[in-house]
Amino acid sequence: MQPIHFIVFLPLLASIVAGFANKSLGLVVPKVLTTGALFIACALSWPIFISFLTGSAEASVAPVLKWVASGTMTFDWALRVDTLTAVMLVVITSVSALVHLYSWGYMSEEPDQPRFFAYLSLFTFAMLMLVTADNLVQMFFGWEGVGLASYLLIGFWFRKPSAGAAAIKAFVVNRVGDLGFMLGIFGTYLVFGTVSIPEILQAAPSMAGSTIGFLGQRFDTMTVICLLLFVGAMGKSAQLGLHTWLPDAMEGPTPVSALIHAATMVTAGVFMVCRLSPMFEQSETAMHVIAVIGACTCFFAATVGCTQWDIKRVIAYSTCSQLGYMFFATGVGAYGAAMFHLFTHAFFKALLFLGAGSVIHAMHHEQDMRFYGALRKRIPITFWTMTAGTLAITGVGIAGVVGFAGFYSKDAILEAAFGSGTSVGSFAFWMGIFAALMTSFYSWRLVFLTFFGKARWNQSEHIQHAIHDPHGHGHDDDAHDTHGHGTAAEEDAGESTDHHDAHAHGAHDLGSRGPDYTRQGDGTGGYHPHESPLVMLLPLLILSVGAVAAGFVFNHAFVSEGEGEFWKGALVFHEHLIHAMHGVPTWVKWTPFTVMAIGFVTAWYGYIRNTAFPKAVADQLGPVHTFVYRKWMFDELYHNIFVKPAFWLGQVFWKVLDIGIIDRFGPDGAAAVVAKGATYAQKVQSGYLYSYALVMLLGLVGAISWVIAG
Repeated sequence: MQPIHFIVFLPLLASIVAGFANKSLGLVVPKVLTTGALFIACALSWPIFISFLTGSAEASVAPVLKWVASGTMTFDWALRVDTLTAVMLVVITSVSALVHLYSWGYMSEEPDQPRFFAYLSLFTFAMLMLVTADNLVQMFFGWEGVGLASYLLIGFWFRKPSAGAAAIKAFVVNRVGDLGFMLGIFGTYLVFGTVSIPEILQAAPSMAGSTIGFLGQRFDTMTVICLLLFVGAMGKSAQLGLHTWLPDAMEGPTPVSALIHAATMVTAGVFMVCRLSPMFEQSETAMHVIAVIGACTCFFAATVGCTQWDIKRVIAYSTCSQLGYMFFATGVGAYGAAMFHLFTHAFFKALLFLGAGSVIHAMHHEQDMRFYGALRKRIPITFWTMTAGTLAITGVGIAGVVGFAGFYSKDAILEAAFGSGTSVGSFAFWMGIFAALMTSFYSWRLVFLTFFGKARWNQSEHIQHAIHDPHGHGHDDDAHDTHGHGTAAEEDAGESTDHHDAHAHGAHDLGSRGPDYTRQGDGTGGYHPHESPLVMLLPLLILSVGAVAAGFVFNHAFVSEGEGEFWKGALVFHEHLIHAMHGVPTWVKWTPFTVMAIGFVTAWYGYIRNTAFPKAVADQLGPVHTFVYRKWMFDELYHNIFVKPAFWLGQVFWKVLDIGIIDRFGPDGAAAVVAKGATYAQKVQSGYLYSYALVMLLGLVGAISWVIAG
C-alpha cells in the first residue's frame, strides 16, 4: 500500500469505528481515533506536497479495486496523485486535523461527541475522495459525499428547528447544482465515450468547434458541457444564484463552519474547474460566464458582509466573496492564482472561524457583535490570532517587499484579471477592487466591534443568563451556537435574528441599523470573559503561521515566471499571462493596498473615532441599506418564486388529488361502500326466528319458480 491509501482511508475507518461504536467506547476513544487518524493523514500529506514543491515527484495513480465493467464502459477505483492533488491534500488534512483538535475543547460538554467526530472524519474522507478522483464517477461520489456530510453536520443539533431547516436548505440548493453537474458528466461521456479524466482532458482540444443537440437546439459542445459542470460548481462553492445555503450553514457548530468554508465543500467547485481546465479552455463563452459570475459574487457578498451583525455570518459572506475571486481567476485563465488563493484562504479563513468560535466561547455563546467590545485584553491570544487572520484576508503588504498570505494570492488574481487584456478581465478587476475595499472595511469592523471600544456585554441576554447562573459564570458548552440567533424563517424575512432583542434595554428599537452606541452606557455587567483552553488556542496559533507566511513562502511555486514547472500539467498554465501579471502598471499593483487602507480607515472612523457615524450613514441610505442587509432579497425572491408555489402545488396534490380523488374513490371510497353496505345489512339481521323463516320461504319459492320457468 502507498501513503495515499492511508491518507484517504484512515479517516473513513476512524469514522466507521467512532460512528458505529458511538458511546459504547466512551467519549474519549472516538475523539482519539478520529483526531489521530487525521494527524497521521496530515503527516503523510506534507511530504507528498513537498516532493512536488521540490520537483522530485511525478504524477501517479494508485489502484484501489476494479469498480465498473458494463459493456464498453469500464473504470477502476484509483487514486490520482499529482501537484493539484498534493495541494488539496495538505489543505484538507491540515485544516481538518486542527478542526478535530479544536473541537476537543469547543464541544467538550456535548453529549453526542462520538457522532460529531464521526461526521467530521466522514466529511474529510469524502473530500479526499473527490480530490484524488481519476474519473468523473469517482469525483461525483466524493461530490455527493461532501453534500451528505455537510447535511449531517449543519443539522447536527437536529432538535433545533433552525438547524434542521438550514441543513435541508443546503441539501436542496446543492441538489439544483448537482443536477447540472450530472448532466455535464452525462454529456461528457456521450461526447468522449469515457469517464477517465486523463483521457477526457487529452481529447478535449479535438472537440473545439463541434456542436451538440441540447434543448432542441444546436450549441457548441464544450460550451454546453462546461456550463453544465459549472452549475454544479456554483452550488457547491456558493456562487451568486446558488449561494443562499452558505450563510444559513452557520447554524451548525463553529468547527463545522471552519471545515466547510476553509478546506472542504466550498473549495470543491474551484478544484473541479481547475482539474478540468483543459476542457474549459476550449470554450471562451464558458470562461467569460465563469469570470462574470465570480466577479459579481465577489462584489455581492462583500456588500452584504458590511451590514451583518452576527460574527459568523460576516465571515461566511467573506468566504462567498473570496470564492468569487477564485472563480474569476479561473475565468481569465489564471488557474494557478486561483489555487494559490484557495491554498492561502484555507489558513486564514479557518483561523477566522475558529477565532470567532473562541470569542463565542468566551462570551457565553453570544454571536452578535453589538454586545462585544473591549475584549482584546480579556482574550489576548484570540485577539492577536484573529488580527493575523484579518491582516491576511485584507491583503496587507507592500508590493515588492513583503506581505501577509492574502496579499500575494489576491493581488495575483487582480493582476491576472487586469493583465488578461479582455473586457471581461477588466470588469472582474474593478469588481475585485471594490470588493477588496469592502473586505477591508467589514473585516476591521469585526475586529473593532469585538475587541475595541467599550464593553457592551450587559446588554446581551446570553451574558445576563451567565451572570445569573447560580454556578457562577460558567459556560453551558453543550449549547454552543444553540441559543440561536433566530430561525431560518426569520433570516429569510430579513429580520434581526437576536432572540434577546426585546430584552436588550431598548438597544434594538433601531432595527437592522443596530444600536446607537452614543446613547448606551458601557458595562460588563459583572461578567468575566476568559481565554479558551489550550486545545482550542493551539490550532489558532498554528493557523496564524500559515496566515502570515503561506503567501511569501509559496508564491513563487504557485505563480512563477517559469513554464509552470510546479504544476507539471496538472492544470492549464499560461506563461504569457504570468508575464502580463508582472508587467501591469504600477498603479494596478498599488490599488489593492490603497483600497485596503481606505477600508481600514473607514472602519476605524466609524467604530472607534465616531461611533454615531455608521447609523447616520445607514439612515441616510435608507432602503439601499435595508436591501443590502436583507441580502439583496434573494431569500424573499426564491421564497415567492419557488417555495410558495411548491407549497401551493403540494397542497393541491395533497387535498385535491390525493384526498379528494385517490382516497375518495380508492381505499377511502371502498371502505365507505363496505361500511354503508354493512349498515343496510345490519337492518336485515332482526334476531327473530320467524323473520329468518320468512326469508328462507321466499328464497325457496323463488328458486322453485325459476326451475319451473326454466
